[in-house]
Amino acid sequence: MKQFLAQSFASCRTKWLEWQDTVQVPITAALELQQPDVCPGTDNKLSTLSDLDQHYHTLRKFYENCEVVMGNLEITSIEHNRNLNFLKPICVSIREVTGYLLVALNQFEYLPLENLRFIRGTKLYEGRYALAIFLNYRRDGYYGLRQLGLKNLTEILNGGVYVDQNKFLCHADTIHWQDIVKNPHAELLVVPSNNSGNSCKRCHRSCNGRCWGHQEEQCQSLTKTVCAEQCDGRCFGPYVSDCCHRECAGGCSGPKDTDCFACTNFNDSGACVTQCPQPFVYNPTTFQLAHNPKAKYTYGAFCVKKCPHNFVVDHSSCVRACPSNKMEVEENRVKMCIPCTDICPKVCDGIGTGSLQMAQTVDSSNIDKFVNCTKINGNLIFLITGIKGDMYHGIGALDPERLSVFRTVKEVTGFLNIQSWPENMTDLAVFSNLATIGGRSLYSGISLLILKQRWISSLQFQSLQEISAGNVYITNNSQLCYYNTINWTGLFRTTGQRALLKSNRDPRECAQERMVCDKLCSEAGCWGPGPDQCLSCRYYSRGRTCVKSCNLYHGAFREFANGSVCVECDNQCEKVGDRTLTCHGPGPDHCTKCLHLKDGPNCVEKCPDGLQGANSFIFKYAEANNECHPCHPNCTQGCTGPRIQDCTGTLDRNSESSIAHQCLWPSQNFMFVWTGVSRLPKKCLLPLRANPPADVVIA
Repeated sequence: MKQFLAQSFASCRTKWLEWQDTVQVPITAALELQQPDVCPGTDNKLSTLSDLDQHYHTLRKFYENCEVVMGNLEITSIEHNRNLNFLKPICVSIREVTGYLLVALNQFEYLPLENLRFIRGTKLYEGRYALAIFLNYRRDGYYGLRQLGLKNLTEILNGGVYVDQNKFLCHADTIHWQDIVKNPHAELLVVPSNNSGNSCKRCHRSCNGRCWGHQEEQCQSLTKTVCAEQCDGRCFGPYVSDCCHRECAGGCSGPKDTDCFACTNFNDSGACVTQCPQPFVYNPTTFQLAHNPKAKYTYGAFCVKKCPHNFVVDHSSCVRACPSNKMEVEENRVKMCIPCTDICPKVCDGIGTGSLQMAQTVDSSNIDKFVNCTKINGNLIFLITGIKGDMYHGIGALDPERLSVFRTVKEVTGFLNIQSWPENMTDLAVFSNLATIGGRSLYSGISLLILKQRWISSLQFQSLQEISAGNVYITNNSQLCYYNTINWTGLFRTTGQRALLKSNRDPRECAQERMVCDKLCSEAGCWGPGPDQCLSCRYYSRGRTCVKSCNLYHGAFREFANGSVCVECDNQCEKVGDRTLTCHGPGPDHCTKCLHLKDGPNCVEKCPDGLQGANSFIFKYAEANNECHPCHPNCTQGCTGPRIQDCTGTLDRNSESSIAHQCLWPSQNFMFVWTGVSRLPKKCLLPLRANPPADVVIA
């Protein structure tokens, strides 16, 4: 015990010296310099993953010097002789749990979570409880939980409370749990122990019958049920002027957002806020969203300037992994998630590589390994034993429909070897997205081999741009056309590469059957029939397809010509007459006329309505000419015109969500009322001092 205290005080002294170095820094900056000590939670419920000794030491390792548990705090199966002083608030101790708190199957007498103020309840025990305390006693003795050291617990944001079968526990049934639990409909099941009426001492007379223990300093602090009816949430006293800020959780020491004990949503350098400073803010000069130099990321319930090194940035949040529709990249030493253009990159082993080391061909037993692959690390080989089946090895024939898995492949790092193909497939269109054949490994010097496929009439490699190394060998494909139109040299990257094309269908026969390139293709050739198989276009291109002209003046959608590429106008541009361009460039600022409204140079669907700016929220209204103009600076829910009288929203005196706070003009010491969802006050109540500003409306 002495050794533990000595280590703890030494740690505290170090933190005190570190704090002295920053004592001249403003409080918000100091909080930014040192983020709270965050530790991971667990999800083991009642199970123990090791022997009891190891179980205890794991618990201590996780939560010593921890302030915020990111997940569930599960304290289970701890014996009566174990030292739990590492949970006591000697220096740093747990003050917030984001998931649930589970205390079960223990034998210790006292739960020393004296600094815990807030249980967020993002995950609930058994889907119902944010706090679950049960079966904390030894059946054949006098060991067991006797007192909850939760004297500072003042809010459970989500979920209910379950306290039962704690044979020796005192005072739990005296707690006003409705004051702690935010949700009035949450399940509260607190069963008095058999011991509560016998050996339990009464609460101190100053506690009014509500306490965590019998001593005077163990009274329950009420922060909700004692508040004035105008308060929307917690308070620090019974008067209207004692309301906490609406972003506070668990109570407060004053009315400001920096006086909160915990935050309902996010903690931004000591201030409780609805959201962290966003990556983009509205620039009223350019009428566009611009990068916010003060942007922060959400990490749990905290706003941080950068994510922990083992997390990645997803928009404005720190996450453990990117969602399925995004991929992880690193820019300027920051790992972040960016949206995938179509399918997210996925590298898969090729035939003869890694998990397919023993495979000789693509077949029905391994083709599912290529689902959603964009890059093949190695080779793709198609032999007759793969297409028609291998009876010797018990492998059935390959269903041709399953070859469509290769439509996502964009790169093969080795070679592509096709010596067998389904008879009912007359092209290789399943490789229509293949852009690169790397040739890092070669088949007898060949990187692309197509041999003796009598029914293939066109290759349809419409995305192929590069064959990095190795030769091309396409021979004895008696029905194959179009191959001779390709400028193969343009695909090669080394001077020694060659294309051997022989014994395929005579180009003259192909021409007689009109199996030739589309008229919209350039002289560069094509991979097959139609305007979407051209290597390049004679006139213009729209996506992959060649066209004769862009939809400048006609068509269901209008375009502009960017060189020889047709680009669709922004969807906020209105289609105009036959002789006028709908747009003259990309984006909503190049429209000839707006479809809906205009905000500065940009066409928009609606005017900014509560869009975050550099220092405040931006509200605008639309005038008769469909142009957006700013609302009066005091408008906080939008407006219909430029005057303060045009601000939307009405004062609702009877609203249960109306609360009293300090006024916008603190020098005048007014009080004001929130109206439901409003972010800022709508009207001031009777002033505490006279002479309000001229534009203040007195209720």
